[in-house]
Amino acid sequence: MNGATSLVKSLEAAGVDVMFGIPGGAILPAYDPIFDSKIRHILVRHEQGAGHAATGYAQVSGRAGVCIATSGPGATNLVTPLADAAMDSVPLVAITGQVPSAAIGTDAFQEADIRGITMPFTKHNYLITDPAEIPRAIAEAFHIATTGRPGPVLVDIAKDALQKQTVFNWPASVSLKGYQPTVQANAQSISDAAALITQSHRPVFYVGGGIMKANASKELREIAELLGAPVVTTLMALGSFPHSHPLHMGMPGMHGSVAAVTTLQKSDLLITLGARFDDRVTGKLSTFAVNAKVIHCDIDPAEIGKNRFADVPVIGDLKHTLIALIPALKAALAKDRPDLSTWLRQVNNLKSTYPLGYDKPSDGSVSPQYVIERLGKLSAPDSIYVAGVGQHQMWAAQFVPYELPRTWLNSGGLGTMGYSVPAAMGAKVAAPDTTVWSIDGDGCFQMTNQELVTCALNNIPIKVAIINNESLGMVRQWQTLFYEGRYSNTNLESKRVPDFPKLADAMGCIGLSCDRPEDVDKTIEKALSINDQPVVVDFRVHRDAMVWPMVAAGTSNDDIMIAREMAPDWDSQEL
Repeated sequence: MNGATSLVKSLEAAGVDVMFGIPGGAILPAYDPIFDSKIRHILVRHEQGAGHAATGYAQVSGRAGVCIATSGPGATNLVTPLADAAMDSVPLVAITGQVPSAAIGTDAFQEADIRGITMPFTKHNYLITDPAEIPRAIAEAFHIATTGRPGPVLVDIAKDALQKQTVFNWPASVSLKGYQPTVQANAQSISDAAALITQSHRPVFYVGGGIMKANASKELREIAELLGAPVVTTLMALGSFPHSHPLHMGMPGMHGSVAAVTTLQKSDLLITLGARFDDRVTGKLSTFAVNAKVIHCDIDPAEIGKNRFADVPVIGDLKHTLIALIPALKAALAKDRPDLSTWLRQVNNLKSTYPLGYDKPSDGSVSPQYVIERLGKLSAPDSIYVAGVGQHQMWAAQFVPYELPRTWLNSGGLGTMGYSVPAAMGAKVAAPDTTVWSIDGDGCFQMTNQELVTCALNNIPIKVAIINNESLGMVRQWQTLFYEGRYSNTNLESKRVPDFPKLADAMGCIGLSCDRPEDVDKTIEKALSINDQPVVVDFRVHRDAMVWPMVAAGTSNDDIMIAREMAPDWDSQEL
């Protein structure tokens, strides 16, 4: 067979059932055997859409997402999704065509050094010029992408390698001497962690997206209830611990709840699970939880001590780590159980005193928070929500109750506008019987909405809620607060142009609109009743709504504001 057939057989052997892509000259030989393959290929409208769709598929399914593109601009259009997947630890395998091997380095038509371009933000990448290497490279790519800390892997294949004859030889196993992720944590570190926990009187579970990647939500709940300590879940971990659970304090960070932010700040022990001390969580790092010791559990040793010293580092897969830590902690607590009642009373008082909320617009217009709150209440409990980036992302994180893992998707680390619609498409492919909402801003939506055509033609009935404040909302908020209301180039005028419902209709979707608070529920219910076509709802919301609470960039979490020029009344708190 030729190398192209070997590539497709390799993808089949790796268990791929769907991939997202666009053909082009250099990758075209691979598209001939794809025609006969059982792998579902979804023809997207832009390679960025392919990458984000593969990410959405991976985040919901837990399997590696696959995207495929041609050389040059096709490959470079995958750069943003690859960087996005790297930041959020998403398993992704990208296949790209390359110019013939003899032309590499000659500035040939549609040549780009995609391996060099993506090296900083892929776990590994390959340039294949010998067709005999294709099966091994594909097997290794999936192994690397899905083991250890998940991430993206790129396989770039020269066109002549796809055309030449070869013998298909799928490797029976994959073993890479330089790549041996630690799965089982060291027994001494487990023992040390359990001992330190029993010495703490103000512990908190600081939970990051790694808990989701390890499928360790069940173990997280067990250990949290065993200790009876509060839990905060970062933006990437929402749903890993039920929002309704009495121990849950909410989301920490720049727009986190007062309870979550302050619980971290005032703790004496951070039990850190799959989190990386991101600047959006810590605020000014030197002022973050200054009296707390740190247990840092992570599969990636590079994260240990990167931003914050770990008193007890625990390297290993989080599910295995918690399975080992739970009995160790039970034994330690049997000998010495700290009294956490005062600590819990204090943090729960914060939770009740400073709940998340919002003001209704005085002009009678639609509150964006209200729209998102009603989406969460009217949709099924297992619905999946995929946000873009900006104010609507933060409101979706704040006002939808996430009770189940893998029901909240967003671009956390890279903050990619345009992520939502294609990622929702991938999520719906992974969970076809589940309601999938893309909660998008009018700015984000205009970056990648062409993938609605892909959804319409491929029977992928996602639902899109456009939170249309005719602005680049988060940037406008910063201009209001820090630039004296000088709104330079943030006015999109998208309540005038384009007409989003008409645009949706033109792309084979159902277009709806809503601009009155009293119509919000019936509009959402109408969208929920349509399950054979994509639906786009233009929610025309109040322009000047802001995301609160807020910790301004570069400041201490102690300076959290609950509204403009309003801080919590710390004198009334026991903390």
